[in-house]
Amino acid sequence: MFEKLRQSKLFFWSAELLVIATLIFVSSKINFIFTPIGTFFSTLFAPVLVAGFLYYILNPIVNLLMKTKMKRIFAILIVFLLLIIALVLLLVSVIPSLISQLSSLASNMPDVFKSVEAWVYQMAELPIFKDFDLTKYIEQLDISYGNIIQQFISGLSSSLGSIVSTVASTTIIIVTAPFILFYMLKDGDRMVPGIKRFLPKKRQNDIVELLGKLNKTLSSYISGQAIECLFVATFTVIGYSLIGVRYAFLFGVIAGITNLIPYLGPYIGLAPAVFVTVFDEPFKALLCCLVVLIVQQIDGNIIYPNVIGKSLQIHPLTIILILLVAGNIAGLLGIFLAVPFYAVCKTIVVHIFQMIRQNKLDEQPILELPDEINSPESKEK
Repeated sequence: MFEKLRQSKLFFWSAELLVIATLIFVSSKINFIFTPIGTFFSTLFAPVLVAGFLYYILNPIVNLLMKTKMKRIFAILIVFLLLIIALVLLLVSVIPSLISQLSSLASNMPDVFKSVEAWVYQMAELPIFKDFDLTKYIEQLDISYGNIIQQFISGLSSSLGSIVSTVASTTIIIVTAPFILFYMLKDGDRMVPGIKRFLPKKRQNDIVELLGKLNKTLSSYISGQAIECLFVATFTVIGYSLIGVRYAFLFGVIAGITNLIPYLGPYIGLAPAVFVTVFDEPFKALLCCLVVLIVQQIDGNIIYPNVIGKSLQIHPLTIILILLVAGNIAGLLGIFLAVPFYAVCKTIVVHIFQMIRQNKLDEQPILELPDEINSPESKEK
């Protein structure tokens, strides 16, 4: 009886869950051992993340240069030189324009909030809102510009320590990420053979194939998202400029960055432009929506299928649920990283199931036909 119980699936999974729960409980009691390990990985996380993002963008350029019979080290140096030139142009031309438009927007925000306040009071005078005494609720909210600035300054002063910590972390990333990126580009192709040596021979090919799929998934997603964001930002700036939207460059850059968030990003990127224009120039706000609609249609039907294609194969509803959960768990960083993380996990799980299925097929005995059927006489019949 004990042998039957031991072989049952219910007993197996119950034992497995009990072991996992015990390990979690014991780990929670000795967390002082894991704290230094967590600190170590959290320190390296941001530089490695930035370097990995740049690696998947720049590595195709390095491989393209190597096709001209150029040595890899020289191709990497040329790519680094191009990256430095791009950063210098960014600091010289793009950043000052963004700062200028951001300063201009901040100085004009009192007028924007006055327009919002006037619009809200106009809405309060409509007959439909008469019974709700909307004016009293508006006064309780105190949406005046002075109150908003006061709350912002008090919040800024209370979070001064986190601001200093963020500046220090950013400095560490700027210093360390280029070195990590250089060695990723230089020795990245040696990683898989190096890992292969430590794998059991029976599983070497399966795990190498899995690593290849993961590399393809991340490469398609990251490089594709970079191209998409650049396209969306550029053509949104052009569209906003053509219809005469103020701060077109700033709003276009915001649209490009928020495009990293699947499905919800375009609406988030559109919100600032609509908010600034809708209360004074409603028709221009409608034109902003039209510009974003055209850009997203081109992006969704031409750019996305060609640069990312169906490499992710994730249902839109799944993506929305992932974004909601990840945003609640890890904030803005979770929103940006949730989809690629899910794609990697999905690739691993699908590959494992395919591997198990293939192993079961390989273990099945091949059915042999009876000798009477294989005999020459039966074939002639």
